[in-house]
Amino acid sequence: MPHSPLLLHPSAADAGGRVHHVTPESAGWTYVGFDAHDLPDGGSIAAETGAREVCIVMVSGRARVTAGDRDFGVIGERASVFEGRPWSVYVPANSRFTVAAEGACEVAVCSAPGTGARPALLIPPEDVSEETRGKGSNTRHVRNILADTDERAESLLVVEVVTPPGNWSSYPPHKHDRDAVPDETLLEETYYHRFTPAQGYGVQRVYTDDRSLDETMTVRDRDVV
Repeated sequence: MPHSPLLLHPSAADAGGRVHHVTPESAGWTYVGFDAHDLPDGGSIAAETGAREVCIVMVSGRARVTAGDRDFGVIGERASVFEGRPWSVYVPANSRFTVAAEGACEVAVCSAPGTGARPALLIPPEDVSEETRGKGSNTRHVRNILADTDERAESLLVVEVVTPPGNWSSYPPHKHDRDAVPDETLLEETYYHRFTPAQGYGVQRVYTDDRSLDETMTVRDRDVV
């Protein structure tokens, strides 16, 4: 039985170590893009941002990161997303960036339209606030890399969410397809799931009120075949 088009599995790495590639065109929406790269020791990414702003997140490992004419040095210190807050770099539109691995590392590249109005910025772990949302079996812990109130980016919202075993992460069911502040904000979202232990799994349901879309997906860690 074919898998849902809403659930993407990692592909074989290309020359830049890219294993996930989501664009507004491939997702069928307007704004958000997401790439994940597995870089071997000495591997690198080099890209122009064009009309998009970018947030580079060190998922694991260490790399030297540059943005425009700024060299932010070697950043990253955790072995996995479950070992503390991340190092990240914001790169404005109409710029460029490089990521050069210092040992094997995993890098996420989040993007959205931008004009270049914000400067490049290093976001160290101590600048990533943490908050707990929900209660009981809905409890989850949010690491705000670029929060919805953060003015360091033009439109990007980037967070990590650590959900305890057996808990729900997006409860109660909600949607983001209308710009109707304060009741609802218009958002496009990608979820990049990792599990510990790797043989763990999650369940995600996506549906519309009229049930013209109603899919329930079992999500595994990318390291489990």
